[in-house]
Amino acid sequence: MITLFGQTLAWNAPEVLIPGAVLLLVLGMMLLVLRASGRVSPLLMQEMSWLSQRVQGLSEGQERLAGGLHHVSEAQSLSQTAMIQLMENRLAEVQRFMGESLTGSSMRTARSLGDLQQRLETIDKAQANIEKLSGNVLSLQDILANKQTRGAFGEIQLHDIVAKALPPDAYTMQATLSNGKRVDCLVHLPNPPGPLAIDAKFPLEAYEALRRAENPRQVQDANVALRTAVRAHIKAISDKYVIEGETADGALMFLPSEAVYAELHANFPEIVREGFAARVWIVSPTTCMATLNTMRAILKDARLREQTGAIRKELAELYKDIERLSERVGNLDRHFGQAAKDIEEIKISSDKAGKRARRLDAFDFEELALPIVPKVPE
Repeated sequence: MITLFGQTLAWNAPEVLIPGAVLLLVLGMMLLVLRASGRVSPLLMQEMSWLSQRVQGLSEGQERLAGGLHHVSEAQSLSQTAMIQLMENRLAEVQRFMGESLTGSSMRTARSLGDLQQRLETIDKAQANIEKLSGNVLSLQDILANKQTRGAFGEIQLHDIVAKALPPDAYTMQATLSNGKRVDCLVHLPNPPGPLAIDAKFPLEAYEALRRAENPRQVQDANVALRTAVRAHIKAISDKYVIEGETADGALMFLPSEAVYAELHANFPEIVREGFAARVWIVSPTTCMATLNTMRAILKDARLREQTGAIRKELAELYKDIERLSERVGNLDRHFGQAAKDIEEIKISSDKAGKRARRLDAFDFEELALPIVPKVPE
């Protein structure tokens, strides 16, 4: 490297080589001119020669330096090319590795997102079911809060239980009795005991008040109200649905809640006994199903008894048919016996006729022929 006018240049740069060559040429021309004029002193000539040699050596060194720089440049270019290729290979490997990693990561991410989406859908469905269930619970609370809708709810529950326990022709829903009263369900039991009425319109207001009671005074008032309501309902069922000669001598009071049934039997046993005395039996969904299964057994036994007469009549007719068949078989047997006797007699007659035919066949008719008597002319 060489610095000229504040700039750093390479030895083989044109900016260095051209001025050096020009300087060498100028010195040579000056030497020639001075030598030609004869005014050049030996010392000057010596200096000029030395300077020329120095410039020539500088030029040769510059050329060698240029060659070395050229080789260095070529080696640097080759190294740079090799480095670039190595870097490209490394970069390709890194890109491939990164691509594979990104592909695997993207697949795992997509799979995780898919699983997350499925879980979110499941959560959404569960949330929808929870909201639906909450709405149903609120609807059930609204139903139980209204007396008429609560009665309809009890009737529907009673109908489901009865439909599972009894055949369709064994009961009638919303049956009208001779006194004009309509019962929720009338089970057609045979006499005795006769058709049995089931009522499903139990008052729950007093029981709800008992559940909401917060102090002993409220509990006492709710107990009195529940006791009064149940007694009134028992009397109403007994008066409306127990008709002598038309229905059974008792009726069922259906409670659509096991909790109310347990409350009455646990804390109001006297009410249950009063129901027994009034021939009104209190049943819950579970005990109602058990009672109806017992009724189904009674209906089955009654229908079997009803069919017993028809079965006995059919058996009597069958016995008569068997007697007639036996008589006809006897007649046929006698006919067969007479036919066998006739066949035997025919066989005997046939044998006799055969014997006579054989004897006739054995006679010599020539020996038995009479002599011919000549006819005497008249």
